[in-house]
Amino acid sequence: MDDLAGFLRTRRSRVDPAAAGIPTDSRRRVEGLRREEVAHLSGVSVDYYIRLEQGRATQPSEQVLDALARV
Repeated sequence: MDDLAGFLRTRRSRVDPAAAGIPTDSRRRVEGLRREEVAHLSGVSVDYYIRLEQGRATQPSEQVLDALARV
């Protein structure tokens, strides 16, 4: 699952918030999306997304992986 965790972190930093429908302003300190934004857009809890990104959650369902891939 370390591969998934690394992929999620890298991918999150590369997604343009405006392209994901997230309003941005000049005060934004995070490059890409915040964890909370990815969780919201994919329909999973913030806690679960954080555990996935940290490699602490194992065996996410196909539905979760599909939802994350759509972000």
